[in-house]
Amino acid sequence: MTTDLHGPLSGYAARLHATIGDRHHVASPLGAWLLLALSATTATDPVAANRPAADGLAEALGTDLTSAAEVARALLDAPHPLVASATALWHRPGQGDGGPSDWQAALPATTEVGPLPDQAGLDAWAREHTLGLIERFPLRVGPDVVLALASALATRISWADPFEIADAGALGPGSAWAGRLRRVLCSPRRGHRGAIVSTARAGDVIVHAAPAQAADGAGLVVLSVAAEPHVPPAEVLAAAYQLSAGAADSAEPPGRRSLFDLPLGDTSLWTLREERVRTRARDGREERHMAALPCWSARSEHDLSAPALGFPAASAAVATALALPVQDFEARQAAMARFGRYGFEAAAVTGMFELTSMPPEGVARTAELRFGHPYAVVALATDKRADGATGPWHGVPVFSGWVAEPEELPEADA
Repeated sequence: MTTDLHGPLSGYAARLHATIGDRHHVASPLGAWLLLALSATTATDPVAANRPAADGLAEALGTDLTSAAEVARALLDAPHPLVASATALWHRPGQGDGGPSDWQAALPATTEVGPLPDQAGLDAWAREHTLGLIERFPLRVGPDVVLALASALATRISWADPFEIADAGALGPGSAWAGRLRRVLCSPRRGHRGAIVSTARAGDVIVHAAPAQAADGAGLVVLSVAAEPHVPPAEVLAAAYQLSAGAADSAEPPGRRSLFDLPLGDTSLWTLREERVRTRARDGREERHMAALPCWSARSEHDLSAPALGFPAASAAVATALALPVQDFEARQAAMARFGRYGFEAAAVTGMFELTSMPPEGVARTAELRFGHPYAVVALATDKRADGATGPWHGVPVFSGWVAEPEELPEADA
């Protein structure tokens, strides 16, 4: 499932974030992709389908329509313990009944199907399915609306190991954020992961992974990736999605650089120092990574009408299948996220509408990774059971964003 979805979703995320630009934001490419995949159920019949719309929808999804529908059904019918998910298809009474109805049987069993709610009902649905994090549905319903498709994703997790606190100076002397903030987050000695990685798209980047773990083996990992300040956000986000492919399994990222191959001293991304320590490393050379990151939060709304995002094709496919007199469409997403000392929460609604004895002496190198300028974030699900088997959510990126506006550590967390 990871292989089936990660590539298409990475491509879709690139297009979505490109339409948003380099402003501070959060989004759920998965939420938008799922809505397109629901629409794909209407276009799998080669006789009844609008072929140009079906082809456009497959291009946006990055896979064939049948596979997309199967992936969506697998995710939604086996919900992740830490990711609340919901989808719905509503139609105005008397509308949407003129086409074949067998495609509705291909929808995920959890998809709500029924009459179109009023605005209060849509807003209540958004709140109910996002843990109260999204208060309003992203579209305003009017008398001209005959059909609505919606998806909701939400998570609220606590870190397996909370962050420590550091002075904002830990972001580095070259960081403009260091002068705006007093305190930032510092990764704990154990439980979090860090690395310096060489990437084709963004050059050398620093990576930090903060995990939350559920009792049954399912969890969530929030990956933060920063490149040199001059690297375009699109390239950093692409590198973040590429690195997220192995993050769910705690795999060493391809291109990971040994700290003993790097010069000591300062860069805009890290400070590398060396000291004599007691270490159990086999060659007597130990590598350590510490990360300093700001708290941040974001609330965003995104227009999804650009052809590259697939919603024009989805609208045409659904209209053809239901024999609806559709003249136009609207598609928007409302998203939020908050990253702090003790945990992470995020939600999106899309509408169409982890020594006792003294070891021998050796050398340790410590890289202090500095997230002191705008960087990318990807939150992905883990879904590995006690027997080693993986569920449909394993390795799936759920939310992503571009952090450009850091926030002060709340007094309550200090």
